[in-house]
Amino acid sequence: MSVPDQGKAAEYLSRIGYYRLSAYWYLFRESERGSPPRFLDQFKPNSSFKVAVELYAFDKALRLQSLDVLERIEVAIRTPIALQIGQYDPWAHRSAQYLDRRFIQHHHADWLRKLDEKATDSKEEFAEHLRRRYSPSPMPIWIAVELLDFGPLSFLLSGLRRRDQTEIALKLNVPRPELLVSWIRALALVRNICAHHARLWNRPLVFQPKLPQAGEIPLLDHLVSSPYANRRIYAAAAVARYLLMEVNPRTRWADRLKAHLETFPTSPHLSLKTSGFPAAWENLPLWA
Repeated sequence: MSVPDQGKAAEYLSRIGYYRLSAYWYLFRESERGSPPRFLDQFKPNSSFKVAVELYAFDKALRLQSLDVLERIEVAIRTPIALQIGQYDPWAHRSAQYLDRRFIQHHHADWLRKLDEKATDSKEEFAEHLRRRYSPSPMPIWIAVELLDFGPLSFLLSGLRRRDQTEIALKLNVPRPELLVSWIRALALVRNICAHHARLWNRPLVFQPKLPQAGEIPLLDHLVSSPYANRRIYAAAAVARYLLMEVNPRTRWADRLKAHLETFPTSPHLSLKTSGFPAAWENLPLWA
């Protein structure tokens, strides 16, 4: 690998760390065919340390842009969840009567324990006020959701009864609840990756967003045409863009994302295709 300025390279390695930075020159390594391919210790011709650092900086900015949109969606999903189950009971999130049976059997106790720990430890002014005035009564759902990070919030959504998931999905212009549940779960994972400063740009999605059927959501039909389209970060960006059009239609996030991706480092060994971005993606109606 070309390292024209070794002093500068040593500075980057000491500041960023070898193992974190090495993830960005992984695709520069020679490989042997296989499934999956086996990467070797030799680098391909025209591999550059400078480009690896540029890719690291590109990914860092991509994470910041992603956190911006994910925060908007996280905040926007809280209110529909709280209003939907809060209509039954202020403490519906604590009752098996209003939750999915499988969630109650396998996850609810642990989820509730973590929520109560947050309620006890939170330094938020509203939490301290409630503890002073209403303790030991637990928080009602419309206050409790404010303590939930995106992950636990997505878990609660997945644990609601289908009828309630359906009502929430329709408010966000999503035709089926299983689509919304998988989307929010996938976006929560992306948010976790960003919050831990991990590599994002070509990372496989552990939780993959379900794809709509052809014609079900025309703006996402281009995802349906590829059997692998939901496995990379583009799928998460696409469903985030779709949700954002509903919860914050005046945002310019799509334009900012397109502008940022124009700065993708130039190298014969790098391509946005490894992130799932289709050809001419920026011209698709979804991104207009």
